[in-house]
Amino acid sequence: MEAFLVSALAVTVGEIGDKTQLLALLLAARYKKPIPIILGILIATLANHALAGLLGQWVATNIPSTLLRWALGLSFLAIAAWTLKPDEMEDEGLSEGKYGVFALTCITFFIAEIGDKTQLATVALAAKYSNLTLVIAGTTLGMLIADIPAVFLGKIAAPNFPFKIVRWIAAGVFAILGVLVLMGIGDRFL
Repeated sequence: MEAFLVSALAVTVGEIGDKTQLLALLLAARYKKPIPIILGILIATLANHALAGLLGQWVATNIPSTLLRWALGLSFLAIAAWTLKPDEMEDEGLSEGKYGVFALTCITFFIAEIGDKTQLATVALAAKYSNLTLVIAGTTLGMLIADIPAVFLGKIAAPNFPFKIVRWIAAGVFAILGVLVLMGIGDRFL
């Protein structure tokens, strides 16, 4: 259960103000079809995070534990720093196409998540925890917790949302995780 809860929390806070959350706002404001957008986010996140989780498990089984601890700790610290940089998203080039909003959302979310901090966090979490299913379920839930409100609020709330404050909180969470891993504290909880 720890793997699920830590994964959900880490990705929820990491996703606030992220480019995929901005993409959710953009798609919702443009197409006003929340259900296909939410389903597209779900499918894209499951696919992307499953691949990231498999990579994380490979890392965990093929890298010595001391090196892995340092790599994970430094990765969380790097993600903390990255979280402070606001993402921007261009509105151009998102046409519904012949496959509809669902397919557009699946494809754009999957591609936007490649190399993103939440995907890298998923790799690190899967390397830390042995239960891949709980990590993927947690990271996917975290994405949905952050992105579903963005879908329903669209552009109405975007200008007034305190993204800067939430980015600092998210950076703090990732920094704490990184320090705890580097110090070897809380191996049971991280």
